[in-house]
Order: sequence, then structure tokens, then C-alpha cells
Amino acid sequence: MLKKRIIPCLDIKDGTTVKGINFQGLKNAGNPVELAKKYEQEGADELVFLDITATTEERKTFAGLVKKIAVQLSIPFTVGGGISTVEDVRKLLEAGADKISINSSAVKNPQLISDLAKEFGSQCVVVAIDTKHVDQSDWVHIKGGREITGLQTIEWAKKAELLGAGEILLTSMDGDGTKKGFDIRITRLVSEHVNIPVIASGGAGRIEDFEDVFQKTKATGALAASVFHFGEIDIRELKNELKIKNIPIR
Repeated sequence: MLKKRIIPCLDIKDGTTVKGINFQGLKNAGNPVELAKKYEQEGADELVFLDITATTEERKTFAGLVKKIAVQLSIPFTVGGGISTVEDVRKLLEAGADKISINSSAVKNPQLISDLAKEFGSQCVVVAIDTKHVDQSDWVHIKGGREITGLQTIEWAKKAELLGAGEILLTSMDGDGTKKGFDIRITRLVSEHVNIPVIASGGAGRIEDFEDVFQKTKATGALAASVFHFGEIDIRELKNELKIKNIPIR
């Protein structure tokens, strides 16, 4: 069994860390370089950096900021936002990223998943899926959650795996920032329909939420932002509690 991973996420806008609720109402959550350093020291298993407005602003991810963060880290570092070509990925890997996350660009050009997997290996390619429950179905959203697509979440996750994705980062837009717990239903469905690791994201508020998502779904990672940024959950304490519950943790 794959050991479970605790993954803080830095949502970046204009070079600073931000956090909102249901992808709305963003507020400042701190200096990304300092937060990265803190999470490395606290024992985070990985770190995710998402430049959340790069796609809608039609620009590339801040490679300079990625470099400043990467030098602080010895843990795996995933970077996403504004990535649309093999060359974009090459630059981010040179800046210190270990993996890249693609969302809108993968939906618009699914061949990009295969191209990146062929060039850099599937282990480097994370397909991020922002999902929302609308009219009794789960739909993929793009452009920072602003635009609904005609893709159903489970079908897109399965296709992403077939195309060469090494991992799915599944964010429940319904749960995002609410601190009411991970969306167990959609996380369970997606993680049971693919054979690659799934990271659950959106809704973490208590240590028990991490226990739930690991015990009730096949997710191998749990990602959170505000509860870590604002000191509501300490990563060391979280991992100790999970070990006590016999959840295999790194």
C-alpha cells in the first residue's frame, strides 16, 4: 500500500500566497518562500505551488519565484499555472520543480498530457481537476474554476490516466475553503476509477478530515492550504495523530 502524503498548497496571486472560499474572495495568506521553509521544517511530504491567475491572465508561471521556493526544499515540489508547452515545463524543472500540474491546458489540448509524459516521464505529470457538482453530475471546471466544461469528472480522470498522467490532483470546488471536510463522495469515485495516485483537495478543517479521506477513499495524498497557513493544524501533530490511527503515513 502506498503511504499517505500530507501536502500543503501555496495558491499564488501577484507573487503572494492567497486563499479564498469556493475559489472566491481571495485574501493574503503570507509570504510563499517563508511558508515553504516552514512546511519543510514541519515535515510536509510534498509542496504544491499553483499560480492561480496565470491562465486567466494569459501569462506564464513566475519561474523566478519557483526558484526561490525550490532552494528551500528537499521534498518533492509540484508547480502549476499557465503551463501549455513542453518548453514551459522544461523551464520550471530547471527552476527547481520536480513535477508540474496542468489543468486548463490539458482540457483544451489533451495531447499535451501525452507529450509531457513522453518527454519527462509520467511521474512528472500531474493533471489537476477542479470539479463541481452541477445538475446531479460532477463537471470539470477550468480557468481557475470560472468556466464549466462539457467533461464529466470521472471520465476525464480516466482519460487523463490513459493519456499518460502520473497523478490526479482532485479539488472539490464545493468544498474549497469551507473547512467542512474533504468531499468524500467524489474523491472515492475518482480514486476507485483510476489506477494512479489521487490527491484529495478542498475542505480540510480538522485533523479528523484527513483521517476520513484516507480511511474512506483510496486517495494517497491530502492537500490543504488555509488550515496550515493560519496555524490551525500543525503538520507534525497531524502526522502523529494519523500514525496513532494506524494510517500508513510517510
